[in-house]
Amino acid sequence: MTRLDKYLCDCHIGTRSEVKQYIKKNYVTVNEMTATDPSMKLNDSDTVCFKGEALSFRKYCYIMLNKPSGVVTARTDKNDKTVMELISTNFKDMSPVGRLDKDTEGILLITNDGRLNHNMLSPKKHVDKTYLVTLKHPIDTSDIKALEAGVNIGDDDITLPAKCRLLEEYLLELTIHEGRYHQVKRMLEAVNNKVVHLKRISFGPLQLDSSLAAGEYRELTQDEYESIYMYTE
Repeated sequence: MTRLDKYLCDCHIGTRSEVKQYIKKNYVTVNEMTATDPSMKLNDSDTVCFKGEALSFRKYCYIMLNKPSGVVTARTDKNDKTVMELISTNFKDMSPVGRLDKDTEGILLITNDGRLNHNMLSPKKHVDKTYLVTLKHPIDTSDIKALEAGVNIGDDDITLPAKCRLLEEYLLELTIHEGRYHQVKRMLEAVNNKVVHLKRISFGPLQLDSSLAAGEYRELTQDEYESIYMYTE
């Protein structure tokens, strides 16, 4: 059995003190009866409503953010605004899955699901990450073939084979399967080019929602949620 106030907190209605105030204001009913006691014990069969809406417990939250440039991928930072400051949620222990550089834009997954976070970042999973890369110089066929085969970016091993698609003279679609530090920028430097602008448009099976402006976010749909689990299991 679970206390009513704990259940409301677990449903992310608010903090323990906040849900006690909601109960005092008669916002909460149990089995269609107004609840008055925060310590009331609940059975699995009880129906709890908040402001007339039935509640169901959700442990995890999954958010797609269109990360803007100038924001760091971190939970906290002393100097810069973080991606966590862009979102508002009552779920605890939310954190970004992986990272995008401060000047890189695009899709970022944020969740409190530690298992999914681990699986999406595991080197064994080879999760695809696709970027739109604006180049300083035109890129020729030999350089594209080099990127696709793997290049030396100064680490112990060359990069894994990438997928390239030239969209315009200065615009390359690049898919990689690793998450090395500044990897895309270093890969283009390895073929004597430079990244002018970088935007990630997909992460595993997730495609950036084109309706999200930079800095906007939404929760994943059920189909998206299922797709990332199927992809990583």
